Amino acid sequence: MIKERLCWVCLVFLLSLGLTACSTADEAEVEQPEQQMPAARSEAEPETAKISDEVVSELDEETEGGDVEKEAVEEKAEADDKKVERVEPDKKGNLGDAGAAQDEAPAEFRVRFETTKGDFVVELIREWSPKGVDQFYHLVKVGYYADIAFFRAISGFMVQFGIHGDPEINAVWSDANIDDEPVKGSNKRGFLTYAKSNRPNTRSTQLFINLVNNLSLDSMGFSPIGQVVEGMSVVDSLHSGYGEGAPRGRGPSQQLFSEGGNSYLKKQFPNLDYIKKTVILD
Repeated sequence: MIKERLCWVCLVFLLSLGLTACSTADEAEVEQPEQQMPAARSEAEPETAKISDEVVSELDEETEGGDVEKEAVEEKAEADDKKVERVEPDKKGNLGDAGAAQDEAPAEFRVRFETTKGDFVVELIREWSPKGVDQFYHLVKVGYYADIAFFRAISGFMVQFGIHGDPEINAVWSDANIDDEPVKGSNKRGFLTYAKSNRPNTRSTQLFINLVNNLSLDSMGFSPIGQVVEGMSVVDSLHSGYGEGAPRGRGPSQQLFSEGGNSYLKKQFPNLDYIKKTVILD
């Protein structure tokens, strides 16, 4: 009798151990954490960072960014380059003199941008920025914006242009600055605005087109001079694959671009789009 009771006690004890072990194993399996994928890095940047790092026209001082594309891509770029209207040395005219007389621009006028992706039209409003519009009007009249690269295109922000592809001409105009003016327009999508450094009175030849509403730029002193009224889809399609410029990104270095001209861009960044020419419309 005693032996039977002892056997039952042992059996119960063993069953208890078995159930406990199974329960522990099940709990361990449930509590095991799943492998987590790395969090995606946010593409968004604070507005203040965008102002100082992406809109300014002050030259970068680091080495070039971007990788040399394959030979086939370079050959294609060279073929496309032949289609772009160039400014020959004997046709530079007033491009060699940044101090040439400037005419007062009309109160309102339109300029057609003929680009490697198609045409778009900008309407200029002199009331918004008289000095800025007069400068742009003069630059268009003397043929400055021909074979000009959209060298800095950042998706969801803006596309920038205005450094001349001929280093000699660029050297003449890079410091042809005009005074800052009160902001009367607004940096909405499609609006054309001068780029500038964080120093006062540094607007010269570089401009950008807002791809989205960048209203915070208004309080930073970025004065729009006009807006795209036709062909905004062309502006949206301009190549933006290189992103931010060196040294912050893979795109062109403004310093090397200014010194090497379009030859530097054609070799290192063959997919960039260009302004073939600009035409003042009647």
